[in-house]
Amino acid sequence: MLNDFERNLDKYAEVIVKVGLNLQPGQRLLIGWPASGLYGTPIELAPLVRRIVKLAYQGGARLVEVLWNDDQTRLLRFQYAPPGTLEEFPTWRAVAAIEMAEAGDAVLRLSAQDPDLLAGQDPRRISLFNSTNAKHIAPFGQILSRSGTNWSVATAPVEGWTEKVFPDLPPDEAQARFWDVLFDICRIKQPDPVAAWTEHINQLLARIGYLNGKRYAGLRLRGPGTDLTLGLPDGHIWGGARMPTQAGIDFTANIPTEEVFTSPHAAKTEGFITMSKPLCYGGAVIEGLRMVFSAGRMTELTASKGQDYLRQVLAVDEGARRLGEIALVPHSSPISQSGMLFYNTLIDENAASHIAVGRGFRFALEGAASMSDEEFEAAGGNQSLVHIDCMVGSDEMDVDGLASDGSEEPVMRSGEWAFEV
Repeated sequence: MLNDFERNLDKYAEVIVKVGLNLQPGQRLLIGWPASGLYGTPIELAPLVRRIVKLAYQGGARLVEVLWNDDQTRLLRFQYAPPGTLEEFPTWRAVAAIEMAEAGDAVLRLSAQDPDLLAGQDPRRISLFNSTNAKHIAPFGQILSRSGTNWSVATAPVEGWTEKVFPDLPPDEAQARFWDVLFDICRIKQPDPVAAWTEHINQLLARIGYLNGKRYAGLRLRGPGTDLTLGLPDGHIWGGARMPTQAGIDFTANIPTEEVFTSPHAAKTEGFITMSKPLCYGGAVIEGLRMVFSAGRMTELTASKGQDYLRQVLAVDEGARRLGEIALVPHSSPISQSGMLFYNTLIDENAASHIAVGRGFRFALEGAASMSDEEFEAAGGNQSLVHIDCMVGSDEMDVDGLASDGSEEPVMRSGEWAFEV
């Protein structure tokens, strides 16, 4: 007889397969693509992965393949690999992800790692490792950016991360508590989680429809340490919650998700902005981040922790110092109301409005899927090897929509929606 945890784990797997991926009969599924310095799916998550694989086959999947990853193996490379070898990359992993995505196969990432895994390692070596990874998987990211196939990112607790989030609990209690919170914020404890997700998605789609109808020329964000104006390109598209692939398969890219988002104009960001929550990226933690922009480009970057590392990451290309995303999240989201910091972008970005430096979304610009790189840039799109979400929202942030005639109207006040749908 199943206990409550096993039932909830089954329901979580169902939400990932049916809501996140919306896996179709006859599709193949790849679990674990290389991203942000990770090579695949943490081996600790095998019990969840097996449930996902079972549901995928029961739903008619032709083939399910899993690429595994082990954090401790990655750490050993930083500790003992010979100097000058961090540009070595297992290209077969990138090739597998690219080939399956190009064929229209579904892809799933379970984003989970110890935030402090690489603490004490040389930031230059971490940056080199991550930039090498980014270069090899760039074609894969481009496929996802133009909605070439259905994909989703979910998460689950792993060793190290659990202790980071719940430092005052014994390991077993910390893991149980983490799962309990995750099931809450992912609506798994509802009698019918898939139906609960359908209702939530419809609410987000109503917000998206409102913003797309406004056709704002820009947004202005104001809050503690923040006064930033973002231009929005002509033909920008707000998205989130549920998106269609080019083949017409609806999917939900993030589980959990509380955001609506678009891509700003790469050359039209002015002002300054301060991060409201720490950022965990590529195995390093950045705190106290403040950025200044002029004519779309970041001209200043300071941080109380991780400053040198982030500067090295953003030196990868010109687009890394421009914005690729603006996302709006209400302070009343379940993740924000938990009052917890998860040190994981997938969850933390859904606790607060955020911007992303780096690659913009082609699906967020009308006609961009068929544009050349030059045409995409001319239309205001940003290209980069990286896409790094930085949480900036709080219960003190106001957001205004800027009309083409220069007038402003409230979009968010004190971190909450200022309009009804």
